[in-house]
Amino acid sequence: MGGVLELFAQPAFVAGVGALLVLLALCAFYFFWRSGRERAARDRALARERRLRHQFDAVMTSSRDGVLLVTEDGEVALISDIATTILGLNAAEATGMALTRIPVRAVDSNLRPLLPGDAFAPTEDGRPRVIGVPGRRGAEDIRWLHVRSRKVQDPGDGQQVRIITVMDTTGLREAAEALSRSDAQFRRAMENAPTGMALVDLEWRLMEVNRAFAEMMGSTVAALRGTPFSALSHPQDLHAERDQLQRLYDGHQNRFSVEKRYVKADGNVVWAVLEVAMVRYAGGAPDHYVVHVRDTTEVRMRSELMQHRAMHDPLTGLANRNLFNDVLEELLAKPDADTRVGVIAVDLDGFKGLNDRFGHAAGDSALVHVAGVLRAATGGRGTVARLGGDEFVIAVHDPDCSKALVEIAAAIHEGMRKPLAVKRHQLQLAASLGIAMADEETIAGGGASLLTAADAAMYRAKAAGKSRTEVFEPSMRIADDHHSALAAELARAIEHGDLVLHYQPILELATRTVVGYEALVRWQHPTRGLLLPGAFLPLISDKGLAATAGAALVEQAAQFLARTPSDTTWVSLNVSADQLGDSAFADGVLASIGRYQLGPQRVVVELTEASLVAPNTRIRHELTELRNAGVPILLDDFGTGVSPLSYLRDLPVSGVKLDMSFVAGIPEDPAGARVSRALGALARELGLATIAEGIETEAQAEFLADCGWRYGQGWLFGVAQPAATVLAQHPFTGSSLIDPRPAEPDAIFRER
Repeated sequence: MGGVLELFAQPAFVAGVGALLVLLALCAFYFFWRSGRERAARDRALARERRLRHQFDAVMTSSRDGVLLVTEDGEVALISDIATTILGLNAAEATGMALTRIPVRAVDSNLRPLLPGDAFAPTEDGRPRVIGVPGRRGAEDIRWLHVRSRKVQDPGDGQQVRIITVMDTTGLREAAEALSRSDAQFRRAMENAPTGMALVDLEWRLMEVNRAFAEMMGSTVAALRGTPFSALSHPQDLHAERDQLQRLYDGHQNRFSVEKRYVKADGNVVWAVLEVAMVRYAGGAPDHYVVHVRDTTEVRMRSELMQHRAMHDPLTGLANRNLFNDVLEELLAKPDADTRVGVIAVDLDGFKGLNDRFGHAAGDSALVHVAGVLRAATGGRGTVARLGGDEFVIAVHDPDCSKALVEIAAAIHEGMRKPLAVKRHQLQLAASLGIAMADEETIAGGGASLLTAADAAMYRAKAAGKSRTEVFEPSMRIADDHHSALAAELARAIEHGDLVLHYQPILELATRTVVGYEALVRWQHPTRGLLLPGAFLPLISDKGLAATAGAALVEQAAQFLARTPSDTTWVSLNVSADQLGDSAFADGVLASIGRYQLGPQRVVVELTEASLVAPNTRIRHELTELRNAGVPILLDDFGTGVSPLSYLRDLPVSGVKLDMSFVAGIPEDPAGARVSRALGALARELGLATIAEGIETEAQAEFLADCGWRYGQGWLFGVAQPAATVLAQHPFTGSSLIDPRPAEPDAIFRER
């Protein structure tokens, strides 16, 4: 024991023990220090793992794709919230479950069922697998997924894990299908559109066109693809859309429309409205143009035709009054008008007789023929116009105008010498011409003044023997002024009631009793006395006063009938064709009949210009309206002009009046006697009333009565007298012309 103590007490031993203690302390400190570092490292690793886990969870949460981690044993180690939502799983239940047993009902792209293991297995080419899973909108709803599966090495333990990403492509698929449907619908609409459609690139080259566009251009769809659009344009419209395209490209407008011409494959021109819109990318950059091309050729031609018709005579194709006035005013506005502008007024001679004899068709042929003569004679040195009827006029603009006017007039007379063939007849036409040169006075008065001067010269030519040319001189203006003043005075006379009716009796030839009267107009002039119709009737027609005068005279005749004691006496009123056509005359007649409580058979309309009444016209309809109301229609000048049979067929005629030219020669003239007898037989066969006019001798009256003409008028029985004289002298007894029983219109004026 002591030895041991001595040993411990020795300095060497004590020193060794101290060293050992120090060494042990150092070791303890080292191990403690090392343990702290490891804990710190472990803590840092755990913190880093937590951060990574949070980041992973954040990525999984923000990602649109679902993620599954599957161990090497095939168990689901991790499933993201997105994956559970897409697959309809519970994360807690799915984690640790074998992948082949997860409750997912899947189908392939052909709607065949898939097992979960097959649905999430990797594909051989590494591309995503397309599977379908039930959607949220019922049994028929399928959500389509892209599944990609790949193996990765776990760096921790070296084991392989499988990462499966699931992307819901239902929206993309639906969008693609919608886009495909929209594209298909657009193409079907484009292909079947009735108007031309095309897609054009930014170089203005056709990318795609429809059939309507190809047909419009006289080509095919295949031939037009890749064609520069401008190559189809008419040369004069080549750049019609250029500025508009630049504005569209720059974004200053969304679309534009322009009308232009295109040249078809066969060389014909087509008018079209081009409508262009720009299609841009989502960012706003231009992509291509969509164009509509609408064929407007027919519409434009119709518009141009309407404009032409509005400014041209439909029968001859010459300029009408409106266009001629515009041309003449334009010529007179030129600085050299007083030396280079002139007018030729042309009026046919005997045109009314031609119409009366051969009918309107022949008259129209004559007008067309004359129009050709005037065109040829003018030779491009002026404008030829038809003002109406047989009135023509030529406006001439030429450096040597006076010489040109004379040459054109001579050429017109020369052209008129060529006869016109009508119904196997060779008709010789002629015209009276008036020439007027522009001067300071006519220029100041405008085109109307120059035209009036030419008319004055033309009337002088007619008065001097017709078929000739007269040049205007100032003395003619005085006569024209007198003519105009007389027309104005006549208008006032109509307004003031200075036109009066005189009545010539019409008798029944067998009994010589008065049955009616023909009303003949006179002008009771305040200074010139009583004027016969020849002095003013042409003015009534020329100045358009026929309708006004007719209405006033109908009223006078109705007043006269109301004052007669007989209920059967009638009055016939001469009515020209220019008073008819707008129903105003018929309305006036019927109004007067009602106002004075007259029987409609007592007012008889005596048509003086039957040759001017064509079938199926407004004039014929107005006559039919009168006849249906009970007003008889008499055909004047029966036997002259065109065939009376055509009148009797086309017009609502109740009776006829034999023209006095057939009465004048009988009974001595055998030919006249045969014609009057035949015409009377024809009228009676048709059940028409028969009246012969112009009877001057007893022999004529007896012969006509023997031939069957029932009524007659003429100087033998009395001249036309004022209403007061007639009312005082005539007893108003005897037979009436009109059947008082208006049961049917055709019974009126029938022979009894």
